[in-house]
Amino acid sequence: MATERLNSILSHLTPTKSGLSAITQKNPDDVVITLAIRTPLAKAFKGGFKDTKLDFLVYSLLKKVIQKSHIDPQMVEDICLGNVSDAKAAYKIRAAALAAGFPNTAAASSVNRFCSSGLKATQDIANQITLGNIECGVAIGAEMMSVGGDRIAESFHEEVLKNQEAADCLQPMGQTSENVGQDFDISREAQDRFAAESYQRAERAQKAGWFDDEIVPITTTVKDPKSGEEKQVTLTKDEGPRWGTTYESLSKIRPAFPDYGDKSTGGNSSQVTDGAAAVLLMKRSTALKMNQPILAKYVGATVTGLAPRIMGIGPSLAIPKILGQYNLSMDDIDIIELNEAFASMAVYCVKTLNIDASKMNVRGGAIALGHPLGATGTRQICTGLSECRRQRKKILLTSMCVGTGQAMAGLFVNEVL
Repeated sequence: MATERLNSILSHLTPTKSGLSAITQKNPDDVVITLAIRTPLAKAFKGGFKDTKLDFLVYSLLKKVIQKSHIDPQMVEDICLGNVSDAKAAYKIRAAALAAGFPNTAAASSVNRFCSSGLKATQDIANQITLGNIECGVAIGAEMMSVGGDRIAESFHEEVLKNQEAADCLQPMGQTSENVGQDFDISREAQDRFAAESYQRAERAQKAGWFDDEIVPITTTVKDPKSGEEKQVTLTKDEGPRWGTTYESLSKIRPAFPDYGDKSTGGNSSQVTDGAAAVLLMKRSTALKMNQPILAKYVGATVTGLAPRIMGIGPSLAIPKILGQYNLSMDDIDIIELNEAFASMAVYCVKTLNIDASKMNVRGGAIALGHPLGATGTRQICTGLSECRRQRKKILLTSMCVGTGQAMAGLFVNEVL
């Protein structure tokens, strides 16, 4: 501890390091992740969580956080939930945290930046730790898409709609995907081939047990839609991967958004999904004092905006931004988790950023696994860090497009080599 503290002081007195040497340096005030776990991802409306309430899913995962980390709940000062579709999420995270065993001294809140809400929650807790407002907190992302998605119920005021980009914020996500496909000439074949690879990677990872160290089993109740009979089930694996999926099988699926185009389908778009993921964050000095295993260092996260009608290409802007902030290049990145909202945007980002496909979504992405909106940002951290551990790689980059024309990116250093 004394040596680390001295190194921290010296780092403020000597010229700032840049690039990899800077972000991999260890200091007592670093924000670190000591636990990263998630629920299985279940098919919305017909899967294992279709009858589960948001508060119960969050409660169940928070109980697992306490059990798996062996942390004294009294040490947790704040819990932030990323969620998109539940207007009462702030009530539910507070109640779920108390029921799970956290004391009333642990505060709670919810945040919503659409598909990046889980990463936004992580950033919120990490920033508080960096500023010294708290020493320890939990970021959780959760979404029950069986209940509802992110569509807006009513239009904007007529004065707002006079601005074209404001009006474009009402475009359905499928329309924005078709815009990307048409504007940037992303063919149906390219999208289907990308999707097939996502499914095949997820199948390979699931068969090999690669997800086992990130998923925790969740017991819940499922109701038979015909008889109404309820039974208790324990979910242990993702329901999204469709084993045996090929380009040929995907190429036969009809377009999902024919009013807007003919390239995006139910096979090359992200799945509608229920699920949750959580990360436990604290100062490095706190983790050492509490004998918590340090999985990774949180380096930072950033956000950017772009035209709402082509929101999908957002990562192509957010990724260069965060790399520039830390004086890094794509060659410095070992593992990339890029959210596959649609194959159209994923293909565009891979081409534009010249991403090495062998580094990206090694276990498949949202097309095969699913995209529970508020949970994806934290799910990517769980999956990405697990893959870093498996490959004994260091630098993880996560990114996702965000509805209404935004994007986020996050940077992490795996410390379990």
